[in-house]
Amino acid sequence: MQIWGLHNDTLNTELIEGNFISIGWDMMGDLAQISGGREEIKAELVGRTPEDSHKAIPIWAGILLRFRDEMRIGDVVVAPYKLDSTINIGVIRGDYEYCANERTHKHRRRIEWKKVGLSRTIFTQPALYEIGSAITLFKVRKHTHEFLAALNAHTEDVEKVTAVVDRAAATNISEDDAPDEPRASRIERHTRDFVLEVLQEKISHRQFEEFTADLLRALGYQARVTAYSQDGGVDVIAHKDALGVEPPLMKIQCKHVTRTIGAPEVQQLVGTQGTGELAVFMTLGSYSRDALVLERQRPGLRLITGEDIVTLVLEHYTALPERWRSLMPLTPLLVVADTAH
Repeated sequence: MQIWGLHNDTLNTELIEGNFISIGWDMMGDLAQISGGREEIKAELVGRTPEDSHKAIPIWAGILLRFRDEMRIGDVVVAPYKLDSTINIGVIRGDYEYCANERTHKHRRRIEWKKVGLSRTIFTQPALYEIGSAITLFKVRKHTHEFLAALNAHTEDVEKVTAVVDRAAATNISEDDAPDEPRASRIERHTRDFVLEVLQEKISHRQFEEFTADLLRALGYQARVTAYSQDGGVDVIAHKDALGVEPPLMKIQCKHVTRTIGAPEVQQLVGTQGTGELAVFMTLGSYSRDALVLERQRPGLRLITGEDIVTLVLEHYTALPERWRSLMPLTPLLVVADTAH
């Protein structure tokens, strides 16, 4: 059994809903009709791609060959989900198919998703570095134990899955865990993981509410934390005017968790929303499909993911109080671009 890492920045929810994995290069047509191996695929690429991209052909040919020939039924796929920076893990259940009637990403394989929406904070930084490869499809070699531990964990609880992965990581310490050569995207991803980890592990549930209020102030809002309770109600009140008497009023619910938030929890916040009021749900995790449908259908409702929060932190970092900046010390710098050779 091989473990594969796969990046797909074109499709998102379709992959989970349709139970498949895919790659691009649709202009190649059905790869099963190309006889031979890497050299034959390279020759096809030369004839089907612009000349200024020919230097990438050896890499592209390797990806296409791996997807067509090397992946096997029963292999495991680790697929970072760029939309909310979670990680999905599944098992391949079908051979290569060319789906000519699909709009895009016609090269596909059926997959059974076993774990969906895993927080990146579950895994060690070296493991995250490995699946941060710049290549679309690659073999996971160094940290297979962590991903297999998450795959086989008999629970969906994030904290329990984290504990299982931590035990696997602790018993498989390797001298090869030094990070690869830094790239701009890898440094950015490391920074985002660091901020998310701090918000998850270094502050309490109540402090997350206080942080949310401070983040809103950094965005230009007046904000205050409501009286603390555990009834799942409104945690922060925000508004644009100094006195808080002009509409619209914004009601914020904070969930200091990295799991997937479902529609029932979102509906609880919607139940507090009065006429002309805005409702915002803030979590370090992500949202289920039903919750996202509710957001589209409900005027004035906004669902903020952990990845959204990290983006706001990075964009408004200097406006945050020292209390939070001291927990997540960051500094601006210039780094080598991914395109540099």
